[in-house]
Amino acid sequence: MAGKITALRLQKRSERRVNVYLDGEFAFGLADIAAYPLRVGDWLSDEKITDLQETDSLERARDKALSYLAYRPRSTWELQRYLNKREFLEPVVSQVLAHLQAVGLVDDLAFARYWIENRAQFRPRGALLLRQELRQKGIAGSIVDEALQDYDEVAALQRVAHKQARRLRQLPPEEFRQRLTQRLVRRGFSYESIRDVITDFIIQSEGDL
Repeated sequence: MAGKITALRLQKRSERRVNVYLDGEFAFGLADIAAYPLRVGDWLSDEKITDLQETDSLERARDKALSYLAYRPRSTWELQRYLNKREFLEPVVSQVLAHLQAVGLVDDLAFARYWIENRAQFRPRGALLLRQELRQKGIAGSIVDEALQDYDEVAALQRVAHKQARRLRQLPPEEFRQRLTQRLVRRGFSYESIRDVITDFIIQSEGDL
């Protein structure tokens, strides 16, 4: 593929990519940052072309990763799987992950804390289910333990229990207990924690729920 650069043209679909023409014919595309040093008339050897394409692959993977991170924080495992599915080579994926970790854009502990805080705010659940969700995101057990240290499971349980109890307030006491217990268990709260609060809600269900 070696040859002389005869044209460098911005791609129509992306102004951040450049088409490189060698000896009058299209040869390959590059990220603008990889193509920046090139000039019409330069001679590109096969080795130089390989270097340019490797740099381009790294830039494309980094752009994909940043776009993926724009929606919400991601765990290292999530981001690695995302890039692997887009068929980037493992050395490229490793370099991108290392860079993003170095600048603080990928941090499994920060991600775990974000996940727990988000759940606590919008869909409270027990530590058991939170732990399961985080492990499914590839978070190491030791990091999950650290992230859960400050989690107030009792407060979360009480918020969920109160909301669910209002929906079940018309049921007889025993059915109320069973249905409320089932709903709280599905949210990942332990039977022990549920037992500590559910009697109060049975009493309240006869009053001001």
